[in-house]
Amino acid sequence: MAEAKKRLLTYAGLKALEDELEDLKVVKRKEVAAKIKEAREQGDLSENAEYDAAKDEQRDIEARIEELEGILKNAEVVVEDEVDFDKINVGCTVKVFDITYDEEMEFKIVGSTEANSLEGKISNESPVGQALMGKKAGETVNVETQAGDIQYKVLEISRSK
Repeated sequence: MAEAKKRLLTYAGLKALEDELEDLKVVKRKEVAAKIKEAREQGDLSENAEYDAAKDEQRDIEARIEELEGILKNAEVVVEDEVDFDKINVGCTVKVFDITYDEEMEFKIVGSTEANSLEGKISNESPVGQALMGKKAGETVNVETQAGDIQYKVLEISRSK
């Protein structure tokens, strides 16, 4: 059997996933069990929309628990004290100048599990993340994206906030 792929996580990402898992197991499971019990008490389950919705929610919760347990089992936490901030790595915050669109941007490089573009967190596996990994301040990279080719100049690499 093939070994599961390691999931890179920052400590903050690990903590967030552990907190979500705890909430699902301790709070959400009990809430949905109460909904199922309440729906059962209404009688005929064959046409009970509340029961069906609660069972669907229960399946979703159990699937997410299984997914989180798999991620956490294969997690490799990036210890920021051991990260070389002379070059871009997971756990770094990087400030770049977008030469193509003439604007400054800042990204936090994270593992794919933590990526969230709305929060400025990009995956080390994304096209931009892959192009930036290992680069040093002053270097320029070209990135092929769905929106077209973009050129970035690395301005600064720092410890994530």
